[in-house]
Amino acid sequence: MIDDARAIAVSRFCMESPRLTIIVPVYNEERTLEAIVPRIFAACDNATEVIFVNDGSKDHSLEILRRLARPQDQVVEKPNGGKGDAIRTGLSYVHAPYVVIQDADMEYDPAEIHTLLITALASPGSAVFGSRFLKFNPCLYRRFLWGNKVLSAILSLLFFKRVTDSYTCYKLLPTDVFRSFGLRSTGFEMEAEISAKCLKRGIPIIEVPISYHPRTLEEGKKICFRDAWKGMLMMLKVRLGLL
Repeated sequence: MIDDARAIAVSRFCMESPRLTIIVPVYNEERTLEAIVPRIFAACDNATEVIFVNDGSKDHSLEILRRLARPQDQVVEKPNGGKGDAIRTGLSYVHAPYVVIQDADMEYDPAEIHTLLITALASPGSAVFGSRFLKFNPCLYRRFLWGNKVLSAILSLLFFKRVTDSYTCYKLLPTDVFRSFGLRSTGFEMEAEISAKCLKRGIPIIEVPISYHPRTLEEGKKICFRDAWKGMLMMLKVRLGLL
């Protein structure tokens, strides 16, 4: 009986004092939510809150999120503004000392978030990125592969620090650091802004290998060539102190 009471108390404490917040930007992902949301929950414990940001989806994403969300999670609804805009919105709802981004598709495995968090806890003040290029992963479109590699190389040259995967979704940072960036991006250039501002501030970026399961354009992949130009411009702005 005492053990049961203690378990309830611990569970309640965990729900009230989360260690990690996962922000999940969602735009027209009704095909994957039923699969990815349970995987997110299975990969984390009651000390993890999840903030789902529905970015003006035109399908049934919002209804699915409201049905699947746990009591400690939040479902935020907003007009469509892009992935970066959804991340910025989600940051305002975070309670935990650490935050990480999780896409709403099936490309990233939520089970690997634990490794990122453990790495961050062992290196206070660092940013932890999950790199898709530190282990073998499949590649469907070489233009996306080389676009990322070129952008990562440009970032590394601009800031004199090697980063292998600047456009990875998995970026885990202390929440206060994340908020201090004063992020401006609304689209996929958010990945470039976070990476560049880490390096500009002298925040160490620790990369750990992660798995990656790319989806096709027909399956809903959204990033495109013009996003690369926006990312490059964002890196230059941060390097020149314009942001």
